[in-house]
Amino acid sequence: MTNRQIEEPSALKVLHTPGRARAAVLLLPGGRSEGLDPPGRLDLPARRMTPFARAVRRRLPGDVVLTARVRYRCRGWNGPRADPVRDARRALDELAAFAPHLAVVLVGHSMGGRAALAVADHPRVRGVVALAPWCPPGEPVDHLARRSLVVLHDPHDRRTSAAQSFAFARRAAAAGARVQTVPMPRGGHAMLRGASAWHRLAVDAVASVLTGLPL
Repeated sequence: MTNRQIEEPSALKVLHTPGRARAAVLLLPGGRSEGLDPPGRLDLPARRMTPFARAVRRRLPGDVVLTARVRYRCRGWNGPRADPVRDARRALDELAAFAPHLAVVLVGHSMGGRAALAVADHPRVRGVVALAPWCPPGEPVDHLARRSLVVLHDPHDRRTSAAQSFAFARRAAAAGARVQTVPMPRGGHAMLRGASAWHRLAVDAVASVLTGLPL
């Protein structure tokens, strides 16, 4: 009996494939600081990204923007393992194979925002829209040079620090990134209060990254 190599499941879930795709939006849901168990069936962080995907399709030209989401193998970041970073890189490679030559904008929430910022050096990535991102002090920024970064964060967020994410943005700007920061008036970490404003501004941020024009 021969051993068969077990292939890892795809890290990419394609949500919408237009006929004339010229750009792609890759969504990175939130998660936990620790957790080796896989996301459950309900997977609330992934579901929270669904209205953002819908907003992209509704407010941007639906026939040119592909939308997809990263599938995580684990719920958590897990210290030096940085599991969502590995998954995001695999998803970007799969997306590049599936739809070559597309400019990609990463839209990441919380832990997904941290992962998006970490993989922004991928050659297909044009920039990052970070929603209430987790930005611990000391995270590297040099790889964001010549990338676009838009950070949306409610200063009253009790889960992740808006002050730290805006400090990260300032360091990224000093390193050569094109940066915009948007203090959101409400929504907290889950972005539920005033959700429509989060959805609208996130799509405006995607358009800003793709065009190079400010919000």
